[in-house]
Amino acid sequence: MIELVLSAESPVRFGISPLEEALGAVQVMLGLRAHPAHPPWLTGTDLPIAELRAVLSGRRYITDFLSPPPDGPHTTAQAQLDRIRRTPPAQVTAELAMVDADLSLLPDDPARARDLLADQMDLVWTELVAPHWPPMRDVLTADIAYRSRRLADGGLPLALADLHRRVRLAGGSILVESRSRERVRLGGRGLLLLPAVFAWPGVGVVTVPPWQPALLYPARGVAGLWAAPSTPDDRLAKVFGRTKAAVLLALGEPLGTSTLATRLGLAASTVSEHLTALRDVGILTAARTGHEVRYRRSDLGDAILAGLGWG
Repeated sequence: MIELVLSAESPVRFGISPLEEALGAVQVMLGLRAHPAHPPWLTGTDLPIAELRAVLSGRRYITDFLSPPPDGPHTTAQAQLDRIRRTPPAQVTAELAMVDADLSLLPDDPARARDLLADQMDLVWTELVAPHWPPMRDVLTADIAYRSRRLADGGLPLALADLHRRVRLAGGSILVESRSRERVRLGGRGLLLLPAVFAWPGVGVVTVPPWQPALLYPARGVAGLWAAPSTPDDRLAKVFGRTKAAVLLALGEPLGTSTLATRLGLAASTVSEHLTALRDVGILTAARTGHEVRYRRSDLGDAILAGLGWG
C-alpha cells in the first residue's frame, strides 16, 4: 500500500504528460498494458528502441526521469524531452538501478544512457503519438474538466470516488493499493493528478525525489477515442442537415474546431459555420481553454439525442 499523506497546505492539481503517453504506447506494444480500444498501429510496430524496450520491461519500476511530471495541462513533449536531457547523471544512475530488468544493452556512462533513451523517446513520440495527439489531448482535457467539476462540487472525496478501484481517500491520506509499501508526506508539494490514455488497467504513483509527487490514472472516454464518427440518424439529419447532425453526435466531449474538422473530414471553415449555428440556438455550449474554444452538447442537445435513442 502506498499512502500519500495530505495536509492543509497540500494542493491537488491536474496535468497532462505527453511523454507518459509515449511510454504507455511502448508498453502496449510490449503487451504490458492493454485496452480493447487501442488501435492496430500499436501492434507489431518495429522501431529501433531496444534499450528503451528493456527499461520499460521492468515490472515494478520503469524510471521517472523518462517522463518527468509536467508543470500542468499545457506542458509540451519538447519541454519534457529537454528536461530528460538535463537529468543529472547521478539521478539517472539511481533510477536505472531500481529497474527490475536486464539493462545490459545500455551504455555504462549514465549521461550517454540518458541521451540515448531521450533520443528513443523522441522517436516514439514522433512516430507513434504525435500524429494522434490532438484527439488524445482532447480526451485528457475532458477528463480534467470532469474531475475539476467534481472537485469543486464535493472536494477531494468526490473527485477521487470513481478515479480507480485501487485509489481511495481515508482520513487525511490517499491510499493506493500496491505491492510497494510506502508512506509519503506531501506537504506543500501537493499532488499532481495525471489522466492518461494508455494507463488502463493500472494506476501509477510517482514518489521518487526530486520529482513532483503524482498519481497516474486511466482517463475517461478512452473506449471511444478511436471509434469512427457515428453515422447521423436519418431523423436527426432531416431536421438539422447531415453535417450538423454529425457535428452534434461528435460533441459528447469538448472539442475544438480543428480537431472536430479532422475527425469528420471537413474543412475547418465549414465546421466553424455549423458550430456557430448550433451554439446560437442553444444546442451547443462553448468555453475557452487556453487559446482554443471548445464546444460540446448542451443539456438541450443531449435531450434531443436522448429523445431519438442516442447516447
